[in-house]
Amino acid sequence: MIKSIREKALSRELVAGTFINLGNSLTVEMAGSAGFEWVLIDVEHGSGDQQALVHQLQAVSSTPAVPIVRIESNEPPRFKRVLDLGASGIMVPYIGTVAEAEQAVASMRYPPRGIRGVAKLNRGSAFGSEFDEYFNRSHELLTTVVQIETIEALENIDGIAAVDGVDVLFIGPLDLSVNMGIAEQFDHPRFLEAKAKVAKAAENAGKSAGILLMSADQVPATVEAGFTFVALGSDGGLVAAGMRNLSAAFDAYR
Repeated sequence: MIKSIREKALSRELVAGTFINLGNSLTVEMAGSAGFEWVLIDVEHGSGDQQALVHQLQAVSSTPAVPIVRIESNEPPRFKRVLDLGASGIMVPYIGTVAEAEQAVASMRYPPRGIRGVAKLNRGSAFGSEFDEYFNRSHELLTTVVQIETIEALENIDGIAAVDGVDVLFIGPLDLSVNMGIAEQFDHPRFLEAKAKVAKAAENAGKSAGILLMSADQVPATVEAGFTFVALGSDGGLVAAGMRNLSAAFDAYR
């Protein structure tokens, strides 16, 4: 059955995750065994394809971590493919309006609650052996994470937060800062104001506010600001930084 983190998200408990963008099943397994409550398998910007996703989901299933998958776009066929493979939730990029948030939720849920296509013989329902329970309870267990990445999303944030089935409002800091015209200025007053607006909307709606951080020293202020669905770094970033550090050991001899 679904390994769910939705109740914790809606209870606004702090749940820590990390991004997986290398498309590799081993790094997913490492992250899932490291103590994170959830891992984000990125098929929007990550290098893995659909077949790699199968192996990544299989790998994380042997760990305590909950697998959330970021899909490429808010299109119903992408949801059902990923959910049928056994994802515990989906992160949807570039949600800007209430209608887009409602479509995302509908794509997560079977009729009559939504528009997700129904199939029994898939990994998500244990290849049919748990289908009845999955069909009846998946809307309660699957986590819907919508990304706040545009000025339009900020303008509509209260309405998006109020949509039943939207569980997490997750800031994509790079996209949001670029779209605000202050690229990578994460300490800019306007960006801080935007973060506070998202956190407040989530609190008012009984949802979780989330964000991706790139440095551990950002964690205390982020938690203090009301963010509880927090990701720190990525497998790709960690490996790249580690390789640069190793190479730097030879700089004095070059």
